[in-house]
Amino acid sequence: MRFMAREFTKNMFIMLVAIMIGVFIITYFVADIINRSRIETITIKHTEEMETIEEKNINFTNHFLQSLILSDTAREDRSYGDYHFDLARAFYADDVYQKVIDNCTSAMEKYLNSKDNFEISSGYFNDTKSYTSYDKYLKLLDHYVNLTKSGARLSMLRYNASNYLKYIAENLSVGVDPVNISGLMELFNETMEQYTQELEIYNDHKEKIDGYEFFEEKREI
Repeated sequence: MRFMAREFTKNMFIMLVAIMIGVFIITYFVADIINRSRIETITIKHTEEMETIEEKNINFTNHFLQSLILSDTAREDRSYGDYHFDLARAFYADDVYQKVIDNCTSAMEKYLNSKDNFEISSGYFNDTKSYTSYDKYLKLLDHYVNLTKSGARLSMLRYNASNYLKYIAENLSVGVDPVNISGLMELFNETMEQYTQELEIYNDHKEKIDGYEFFEEKREI
């Protein structure tokens, strides 16, 4: 009977040890699974965050470059418009009215294209702000928005001035008394004054951009 009790106690001890080892092993594996799951969750979250940042950087760059291209196209069109407008004024001084009409027509076409591209560019610059939270970039984009809006106004003012000059030349070419077109001349002169004022605003925005320290320090967009 004592022998049986000793055997029983020995077997119970072995079972308890086995159970403890089993519990330890199970606990280890459960903890390992939980830890791996946490690491995987953190890794996935980090990967998603990096992908989001990369996507924002790509969108920022694409929108910014597209905005610049449209802005440059608008400036080029305005430059061609200025070329034809200056020719029209030169021919007007020489009373070559048909040349005035032709060059005003060409100038108006270029100014209208310029105005449209400036407005589209301004919208793209504004949309680009949604892809960055960096204050320095946001301020720079605001300068570009203001510049392109001013550029659109400049182009439209020159479009109107070209249109008035064209009407004046058309009237003079058919022998209308200059006194009867004085109203058109006043509108032309007023528009040119407005253009001069707007040009100062445009150049001010341009100077702010040219002097902007865009790459002062490396930061995440």
